[in-house]
Order: sequence, then C-alpha cells, then structure tokens
Amino acid sequence: MKKVLVIEDNQTISDLLEIHLKDLKCNVKKITDGNEGLNEALNNYYDLIVLDIMLPGLDGLEICKEIRKQENYTPILMLTSKSEEIDRIVGIEMGADDYLTKPFSIREFIARVKAIFRRVQAIKQSEIENTTFSFGNLKIEPSKRRVILNKNEVRLTQKEFDLLFLLASHPGKIYSREQLLNLVWGYQYKGYDHTVNSHINRLRSKIEEDLSKPKYILTSWGVGYKFNDNH
Repeated sequence: MKKVLVIEDNQTISDLLEIHLKDLKCNVKKITDGNEGLNEALNNYYDLIVLDIMLPGLDGLEICKEIRKQENYTPILMLTSKSEEIDRIVGIEMGADDYLTKPFSIREFIARVKAIFRRVQAIKQSEIENTTFSFGNLKIEPSKRRVILNKNEVRLTQKEFDLLFLLASHPGKIYSREQLLNLVWGYQYKGYDHTVNSHINRLRSKIEEDLSKPKYILTSWGVGYKFNDNH
C-alpha cells in the first residue's frame, strides 16, 4: 500500500482527495499547516506528497524547496489556486513533479497520481536493470543516483539527474524539448521549453569541461538534445 501525504488547508478538498486516494489503495495522512507538513515530510517516508501552494505557516514553494534538499526523493504533486504562469514555473523549477490548478476535476487528479506512480516505478525498474554507465571520464550509477566525473562526485538536482539518465541511457537518440518535458517532468506543456533549456545549461556546467564544445550532451539544432554516442 502506497503512503501519500496531503498538505492542504482546505478541509473539503483534503477530505475529497483522501477518499479517492483510498480508492487507489493508498494510506493517506492529511496536514493543514505548512510547518507541520514540512516536518512530517522530512521525518517520514511517503510515496507521494500532494502539496498546496497557499498554506498557513510555510507556503508550498518553500516546503518543496526544503524537501528537494534531501537525499531521498519523494514525488510532489503541487496544487495551486492561482492561475499565473509564474507560480507554475517556480513550483516546477523547485522540483515539483507535476501541478494542478484549482479548480480541477477528480478524474484529472487521479490520472496525474497514477502517472506519477507509473513513472517512479519505471525509473526504479531502470535503476535495477542498468547498473552503471561509463562514458570516458563520466560514470553514472543509476542505482545510487550518483554521477562521477574524473573520479569526483558531481552534485546534481533530482531533475538534472533524471535528464542526464534519460539521455545517457539512449545515446544518439534525439529528444525534442516537448518530449523531455513529458518524460522527465511528466506533463506536456509547450510553453515551458525554457525549463528544459535552463536544466540542460546547468547540467552542462557541471559535467562539461568546455561549454563551447560539449562532448556529452549535444544540441541538435532545431530539434532538441541527445547524448553523444561516439564514446
């Protein structure tokens, strides 16, 4: 049975989510305060955190930021009553796996939750099946979510690692920005191409010796990105 933490101060929404998560055979804990929610998230294991942005105490963005500082990864589905694009962008940049803008349908919520569970299961399966990737001085250890460059460990964010892992596990395959958004972030939204670009740039700054001549992550102009298959 999967464990889900719902941090939402609207009791009606919280109760409704609990009912439908239990239909998915989930064990649900509900918290209405941001500070209490962060403490619970940091000190207990959960398969998913459903996180509202507007909360008493710490807001959802700060909670997301603190959770992503931890070594253990927990998927986050962010809820917001705001429609401004900046709230969605900030939430995603801080490490949210997906988001829903209120009001949303329960069918959509359940579909997003199921998609997150499938994605996490697929990543875990890949980590088991793919022990280590080595490309010159770069080594990727999926089971440990660790990257070694010139015998030194490289500190990557969750999304940076997922992005690198996806590209490196399919050398030579070109992915469009839209495909990367769908596969790594878990949603399709054409307006967020810059999210992919910024993550690629940060990732390159950590693993490429010469940013003007990258040898691992290559740009396919007008199409997207690929991992160099000439190693």
